[in-house]
Amino acid sequence: MVARRRESQRCHTVLRDDGRIYLKTDAALKADLAAAGAESWLYTERKGPMAGVPQQTSYWSLPESALDDPDEAVAWARRALAVAEAKKAAGRGRRRT
Repeated sequence: MVARRRESQRCHTVLRDDGRIYLKTDAALKADLAAAGAESWLYTERKGPMAGVPQQTSYWSLPESALDDPDEAVAWARRALAVAEAKKAAGRGRRRT
């Protein structure tokens, strides 16, 4: 089970059933989260050519230090929302085929 938080039709935060919180990232946010001790969410396909191979996603965990500090958690979440909004803005005008 995975719960997603959406703003402006873009997912920026994921709460997994193991209780971990993951944030949508771009290169800059990913680097900052990694420096703060966060971990990438690894996804493993169940079927197909990539079955059984863990793949890094664009979601990174909330750093441990933010779990007990609401202000820090909110700051990280705001950055994740900004990433999601920027990706949405970059995708405007494109049509899926």
